[in-house]
Amino acid sequence: MACSKETLINHGVKICPSPQTQGRGLFTTRSFKIGDTIIEEQPLFSCQFSWNYAYGYSACDFCMRPLETAEENVRRLTANADIILPHPECDETDKSSHIICSQCAVTYCSIECKDHAWNQYHKTLCCNMLGGNPNHPLEKLNEAWKKMHYPPETSTIMLLARILATFIQRIDREELKCQLMSLCHHTANEEDTIAHKLLGSEFESQLELLRDLSIKALGRPETDEFLTPQGFRSLIALIGRNGQGIGTSAFSVWVRKVSENDIDPTTDSLIDTIYQEMEKESGDFLNNEGSALFAVQSACNHSCEPNSISSFPFSNHTVALVASKDLQEGEEIFISYLDECVLSRSRHSRRKFLEENYLFHCNCSRCQLEVDEPDMTSDDEESMEDD
Repeated sequence: MACSKETLINHGVKICPSPQTQGRGLFTTRSFKIGDTIIEEQPLFSCQFSWNYAYGYSACDFCMRPLETAEENVRRLTANADIILPHPECDETDKSSHIICSQCAVTYCSIECKDHAWNQYHKTLCCNMLGGNPNHPLEKLNEAWKKMHYPPETSTIMLLARILATFIQRIDREELKCQLMSLCHHTANEEDTIAHKLLGSEFESQLELLRDLSIKALGRPETDEFLTPQGFRSLIALIGRNGQGIGTSAFSVWVRKVSENDIDPTTDSLIDTIYQEMEKESGDFLNNEGSALFAVQSACNHSCEPNSISSFPFSNHTVALVASKDLQEGEEIFISYLDECVLSRSRHSRRKFLEENYLFHCNCSRCQLEVDEPDMTSDDEESMEDD
């Protein structure tokens, strides 16, 4: 989705200053009913997490659509090769459309995704991709990142590599630069703090190592300004602050299709059993997971009482912003930066998490309503109850 001012208004939204955050926010230009899709947007950039890829989670290298069938997905995550899923018509994975890059063996879900990737960044990264020469700077860059950023993952250095490769390939670089710079503005101290959060306590030396490897892999005249110490820190801060998590799963699509069509109520117990076995074998890491940068959705501010939710209805990197409450014209659109578990915790716990991970003090309507709550985490409260 293009992000010109006219296009945004035509889609029922606009980006303008937010009175709550003193920064920018996303506002409605017309009313929406609960359940309405406010916008659908494809990212500027997206990329699967490095460890997620290394552990065999199979996704299109461009759009992150699952490449496994639902049955293959279940068998891998349960370590049970005997599971047979009924209703194969509910499986959306079409292996006949998959295509492999002949030069580096990267796999895409379709020729369209292959062409999009080639024209955006893959022409530069091809033959330097993961699994190739272990001594190539790009491979060293990815391995260095993995040693600094263990699961659960929140970002990937390969997203930054795609940004740099795109700058090398793009003709209209100023337009792309304006899009990136519009995502957020940080002070030097904020950028240091964000880099610290991503990389750990020894981030200064780690950041310089990543920058050096990035220069060796993707240093070109077109990328010079992003590979200075300040420019590189800014890019790390940008992907750290603005990265939107993506999760796709062939099995979850199959489950949704079975449920939507009421095909076979007897499968409910099978689904429950499979999820239990997957959790036992694979823990919480059930999806193809990655990160993306969105020009419009990234303008949404956080609220602990959101009026909208982000979802990925097409099982790829396209995000849909859906109203979870009725919205009036001129109302600010809020999403939650917290998952359901953290969102259910105490005010102090929520604000502590947001401060540590997003560098702001939440003063949303819910936090103001709960202002008289004691300053203790939910874990503290549970400990007091147990005593």
